[in-house]
Amino acid sequence: MSPAEAAARGRIGAYAQQSRNDPRDMTRNARVAFLARFEREVDPDQVLAPAERERRALAARKAFFARLALASARARRRRKQST
Repeated sequence: MSPAEAAARGRIGAYAQQSRNDPRDMTRNARVAFLARFEREVDPDQVLAPAERERRALAARKAFFARLALASARARRRRKQST
């Protein structure tokens, strides 16, 4: 089986699964764990008030995605310069 055929078969399987289930339900546990990571990061001992922990976790999450965006922009720029 070629890589293109394997990708097509995988895509078909994913679409079939999504037709039977809500994708948000399928990824709920992963999303909850991912977001909880930021709360553990900013308050590992859980000494902050819940509202403050949530505020800091939101800031940590924004910083995480801003770093990803910066890395993506740099990679695109490097790719563009190399062509």
